[in-house]
Amino acid sequence: MEWRERAICLAEDPDLFFPVGNSGSGPTLIQTDEAKAVCRRCPVREQCLDWALDAGPMDGIWGGTTEQERRAMARRLVPSGG
Repeated sequence: MEWRERAICLAEDPDLFFPVGNSGSGPTLIQTDEAKAVCRRCPVREQCLDWALDAGPMDGIWGGTTEQERRAMARRLVPSGG
């Protein structure tokens, strides 16, 4: 994963990307927004998001998305039968 070497999150506290608490609570929302702001400036955001989608469910902010957002993205990517 050479793209990881260019990720700007390497210079950040890793805990920033793993908010603890109720996803709807004020402190968790603030931390999530702060992590996503780092991701928005990152040159490898797309590669990170692709990796996270391929890896499956996992905690944390990856590619500027939460686990819940990635699950929704994955559901939209799966062709519906019928």
